[in-house]
Amino acid sequence: MMDLKNIKYIILDMDGCCYHPKYLKTLFGQVSSRMTDFISLKLEIEKTKAKKIQQEYFYKYDTSLNGLMKNYPKLIDPYEFLKYVHNINYDCLEKDIALREELLKLDVKTFCATNGSKEHAINCMKKIGIDDLFEGKIMDIVDFNFKPKPNPESLNLMCKKFQIPTNEETVYIEDIAKNLSSETAKDMIKVWFVNDQPINDMDKYKHLIQYKIDNLALFLKKIRLLKEE
Repeated sequence: MMDLKNIKYIILDMDGCCYHPKYLKTLFGQVSSRMTDFISLKLEIEKTKAKKIQQEYFYKYDTSLNGLMKNYPKLIDPYEFLKYVHNINYDCLEKDIALREELLKLDVKTFCATNGSKEHAINCMKKIGIDDLFEGKIMDIVDFNFKPKPNPESLNLMCKKFQIPTNEETVYIEDIAKNLSSETAKDMIKVWFVNDQPINDMDKYKHLIQYKIDNLALFLKKIRLLKEE
């Protein structure tokens, strides 16, 4: 295992990391449903076919939006897409007091990298109670020039902007194991937030993972205690 005592930076995914994967079904289920509606409306097709396209593009292009932009560039406005699909109810999320306390105590610079929108990330963080700790420290799919993780250009842009080293001083946490395959993250300490999402082919990506976690606050506490030794 790579040493956590020397950690100075953390890059966190949003969905299923900043908030626990147990909320994904409720929260991202709404996003998924609105994606289906959007595709159905824009391509003028039935929802069953729209859903199939949505899922196929997610697996093939890393996000459904990326696939839509590549295959229907004249029909799809990515900004309209992001606004539409993230017009959801966030009430299922709860304050995470333990997470906030550990973020405040930990002497590490922490950032959020999301394939979704910054507005969505902030809305989630407000419900969790950590939005003020990430002001100016979020990069989204727009900031990534619509090149989703694990495209190495996305994390590379983030590391350049915030001067984050791409070595063992940085922890990178994802709930989608494939995203840990980014070439930019090759020498980072890579952490997978355990979940049962079907996209997580663990036989294919398990070699990338140095740590598995099921509680972000406890993992941050572990880092803090090691650094305090």
